[in-house]
Amino acid sequence: MMVGRLIPHLPMRPLWRCRNCGAEWPCQPARLSLLIEYREDRIALMVYLAQQMTEAHHQLAQLNPDRRVDLTDRFLTWARARG
Repeated sequence: MMVGRLIPHLPMRPLWRCRNCGAEWPCQPARLSLLIEYREDRIALMVYLAQQMTEAHHQLAQLNPDRRVDLTDRFLTWARARG
């Protein structure tokens, strides 16, 4: 019996696509994983995501200098505490 290797939903740089599913990172499974990992410290999650967003912005700008993309929704808006 052959068991498949689990591939985590991590970013493939400099494209910022998920190594597992190919969606824009953070993909839905990555978001869920991050929410679980940082469930006790939402501020730390936001700091981590802001750092990732900054890196993604620089790398994506190098790949497509003529295309400016706002990454706020992709990296931060979904992770804000609700309520």
